[in-house]
Amino acid sequence: SKVQSIDDLLGGGFETQALVEVYGEFGSGKTQIGHQLAVNCTLPEEEGGLDGDVFYIDTEDTFRPERISQMARGHGLEPDYVLSRIHVARAYNSAHQMLLVDEIKRMSKNIDVKLVIVDSLTSHFRAEYVGRGMLVDRQQKLNKHLKELKQLSDVNNALVLVTNQVHARPDAMWGDPTKPIGGHIVGHASTFRLYLRKSKGGRRIARLIDSPNLPEGEAVFSVTAEGIRE
Repeated sequence: SKVQSIDDLLGGGFETQALVEVYGEFGSGKTQIGHQLAVNCTLPEEEGGLDGDVFYIDTEDTFRPERISQMARGHGLEPDYVLSRIHVARAYNSAHQMLLVDEIKRMSKNIDVKLVIVDSLTSHFRAEYVGRGMLVDRQQKLNKHLKELKQLSDVNNALVLVTNQVHARPDAMWGDPTKPIGGHIVGHASTFRLYLRKSKGGRRIARLIDSPNLPEGEAVFSVTAEGIRE
């Protein structure tokens, strides 16, 4: 990406065959990071891209083709070309969301998929499995969904990026009062977890929380018209 600090945080950029969870409050930049990565994925390898196609599972109607066009132009790319390599499907409920992974599996036989984005991973699951009695059910379904996504990344040597909202924990007197939805299940499934929060002057801070081999650290970035920048 054009954001050296995030690349450094992730030891040279996101790696393939990995599941990255990006979580944070509404407006912290999760969808922006998704859009930027989608554009970067289509770049040739010598420019730091994966020269591949993107599948974008959109659960909350957050995908914006015009945003992709802006970011493509910011990279000096042809917007229509970039958009032609990003395949977007709207997921209407959690069952449909899981079905779309099978669909991607099927389509990836003919399409060189290098990035799968689920924005957001948990919104449908939260809305449908309400109350403590449903928690076990919800976590099992989420677990299955994540396993299938991870498998998709392994088979295609692709990267999976999932976004996740945080919920406030008013009981948390110590430490961070926000926790990602889905708790341990999502945590265990993720190779990397990035926690985004707003900072002064419209900037954002990305903090690497979990990683197999990289130290925790932070990177500051801005969301501009051209995309994500230092």
